[in-house]
Amino acid sequence: MPLITKPNIVDTDEFYAKLLATHRGLSEAQSHALNARLVLILANHIGAVDVLDQALELARDGA
Repeated sequence: MPLITKPNIVDTDEFYAKLLATHRGLSEAQSHALNARLVLILANHIGAVDVLDQALELARDGA
């Protein structure tokens, strides 16, 4: 299954605002921990190792 790389969130601005609000008031360490938990939760939801491999490669290339 190919990784979806085109915009796929109905309201990206709303999602981004919610993401920022989730981080509000957290220390830098808490914010990093939240991001790590979110990545693991979403990776578990995706589940397909081939898709996760594509995502890891794409994220690394953009680093």
